[in-house]
Amino acid sequence: MIEILNLLTELPRAKDAGALVAGILRTLESRSTVGTNLRDINRWAQAMITEAGAQSCYVDYEPSFGRGPFGHYICTSVNDAVLHGLPYDYTLANGDLLTLDLAVSKGGVVADSAISFIVGDSKPPESVAMISATERALSAGIAAAGPGARIGDISHAIGAVLSEAGYPINTEFGGHGVGSTMHQDPHVPNTGRPGRGYRLRPGLLLALEPWVMADTAELVTDADGWTLRSATGCRTAHSEHTIAITNDGGEVLTLPKQAQP
Repeated sequence: MIEILNLLTELPRAKDAGALVAGILRTLESRSTVGTNLRDINRWAQAMITEAGAQSCYVDYEPSFGRGPFGHYICTSVNDAVLHGLPYDYTLANGDLLTLDLAVSKGGVVADSAISFIVGDSKPPESVAMISATERALSAGIAAAGPGARIGDISHAIGAVLSEAGYPINTEFGGHGVGSTMHQDPHVPNTGRPGRGYRLRPGLLLALEPWVMADTAELVTDADGWTLRSATGCRTAHSEHTIAITNDGGEVLTLPKQAQP
């Protein structure tokens, strides 16, 4: 299903959901220090979502590829884990690479975003470079999104940055449409051919999410049935924003307030 929102009546609600997601993620980033337990991060996310009168899209999430329901409020992926990281009893260490992925429904509209960052004061250069590559790829994908463009234009822009940086690209999981639910069509692979695929229309919401693993494109699934890790044990990174296609281009909905244009 591809859902097109009314820009006049529904875009303001999408912006509210996006601002909430961005604010929660930045608060959790500031709290995620050496010694923080992943279960605390989940608990903090639950409290902030509930206080805002919103709903996590993950608690009852039960897709065919997971061992559902997910049962937690946020995805917490550490080091070699990159997607769907199930919060568990793990204490963050200096130099850990942590990805937080949060999707929330507020006012009947979903916003989805992810950030990767390094915990503590040890900053491995390879990890810093990998996070930067996903952020640059995300910016390139957003710049390619506008009315009349095609999904392949976004995928090509993202893939060009990731490939130039030297990372293998997995196309099994990527960006996707959002709206009244978290995962909708169209699928947005992290590499592709320009000029191909669905033509973007004003009112379409897309979650764009470049993610990479340092030396492989192959994923393995944890015994928990959810957490996806690099097959080689290498580190990973993931950056994601929800954007709205407007008459003027792609508008990012999940920027922190201080970063809003």
